[in-house]
Amino acid sequence: MAETQQEDGVGLDQGQFSCSVCLDLLKEPVTVQCGHSYCRGCIEGCWDLEEDKGQFSCPQCREIFQPRPILGKNHILAEVVEKLKGTCTQQNSSCAGPEDVACDFCIGATRNKASMSCLTCLASYCAAHLQPHHRVSVLKTHKLVSVTVPLHLKMCLQHNKLMEVYCRTDRRCICYLCTLDSHNRHSNISAAAERAAEQEQLILDQQRVQDRLEEREDELDELLQALKRFKSCSQTAVESIDVIIDELIAFLEKRRYLGKQMIEVREKAAIAQAEELQLQLEEEISKLRKRYADLEQLSKTDDHIHFIQTFQSLSTPCESPDLVPGAVVRPRHSMETVTKSVSELKNNIEDLIKITWPKISATVCAVDVVLPPVPKTREEFLRYCCTPTLDNNSVHSYLSISKENRRVTCRDHDMCYSHHSDRFPGVKQVLCREGLSERCYWEVTSTCQAWSVAVAYKSINRASEFGTNQESWSLESSKGVYTFRHYYTTTAVTGPPSSRIGVYLDYKAGILSFYSVSDETMTLLHQVQTSFTQPLYPGLVLKDDGSYSRRYAELVKLS
Repeated sequence: MAETQQEDGVGLDQGQFSCSVCLDLLKEPVTVQCGHSYCRGCIEGCWDLEEDKGQFSCPQCREIFQPRPILGKNHILAEVVEKLKGTCTQQNSSCAGPEDVACDFCIGATRNKASMSCLTCLASYCAAHLQPHHRVSVLKTHKLVSVTVPLHLKMCLQHNKLMEVYCRTDRRCICYLCTLDSHNRHSNISAAAERAAEQEQLILDQQRVQDRLEEREDELDELLQALKRFKSCSQTAVESIDVIIDELIAFLEKRRYLGKQMIEVREKAAIAQAEELQLQLEEEISKLRKRYADLEQLSKTDDHIHFIQTFQSLSTPCESPDLVPGAVVRPRHSMETVTKSVSELKNNIEDLIKITWPKISATVCAVDVVLPPVPKTREEFLRYCCTPTLDNNSVHSYLSISKENRRVTCRDHDMCYSHHSDRFPGVKQVLCREGLSERCYWEVTSTCQAWSVAVAYKSINRASEFGTNQESWSLESSKGVYTFRHYYTTTAVTGPPSSRIGVYLDYKAGILSFYSVSDETMTLLHQVQTSFTQPLYPGLVLKDDGSYSRRYAELVKLS
């Protein structure tokens, strides 16, 4: 590229300061004896190839040098090249790129970026070519605007005129000739007037976007803080597990050591006692054997006098008085009993872990950093709508279920259902088939004066009513008065009476909410915040209210 640059009135040709080897601006320029200049690296590379010949030539004029010249940096030339680089960089920054609007009056392959467009001349100008519009009086009256898009995009394709009118009927920009032609009966105003009208909406949109931006920035900050806390809590939980399990292992190791030590001490004491008894027995056995031999020999003598005299001395007892008869007996307990006890301890620990682990697992699975926003309107609740179906195997014998398995009706006689372990024998209630462990919303309607909507674990005691144990939660409606029940807790609830109750479950967040529903209005009656450990099954209770009319409760099919 051989462009001429103007710097302080001096013409600088980039080609004059380019290396003839690499064809780029000189880098660390050096000048050889013939006067030609090169990049130090380029000329050194050329001469390295001629090292075997012993002769070194200039790549341009082929002058021969012997020996190899010692090269020194040309400082003046280096300063000029650096200044030329700076000038080129400054000029290149004003060159029009692919996304820029180019000046219509620049000539050559490279044109400068246009900064202003003239709506009178219908041309775009760079800073240099715009000067006449600032100096010439007749051009000063032209309307200049900042360059945003190429001017041809502001031109009417039909009439090749600048678009200065806005057609509200067709919602598009047109030229003034269009108002006399295809848009003559449309609602047309000037572009400036439409801009003024839309400017107000722009201000509102700006404010809305700014508010939304601030809201999102706050949410991002909250998310980052929550993520930081989550990582910290997770690391703390991991470290706590290590500490607790290590302590448990250390405790068991200590008990193992104490148990082994106790057995060893008892073994030594028992062996010492047995060995002492063994010596006494062996000593007495030896005496008894000698006495038996003496008596045996005496029984064979013919000398009566000797027999009488000797027998008297042998008739005295030789047994040890300290060794009582029957000293050796079978022990009442053996070490096998210890093994069984330790085995029972192991089984008890395993059972405890089996009972506790699902709760730990459910708690871990329920932990989230990011949760969907909490619904506020009925429309938002309906995004999580579901329609559970009633379970025939759990329904009380005085209740009947419809074919769609959504309505349960009170009966005045036993329905004679087959026996099933899931059936509720004492309370007129029923569970649904589906276990819920995500975000869910469902609604229930009833014609009963006293009824309950509930959720429960599948493992609930079938002899108990919903809400009277730890495995169920129930909201009762009795003649428009609400009561919430769970285990030993009974809470009076205030709210507008309604025959339709909405239930919202956010399983992972541990939120269970009951709403009074009337048309599109939802009123929160009661909310539970806890940790669920098993999937929850919706349930219904129909209570006797002295009425003989057919009473029912129905799970509403939500679309």
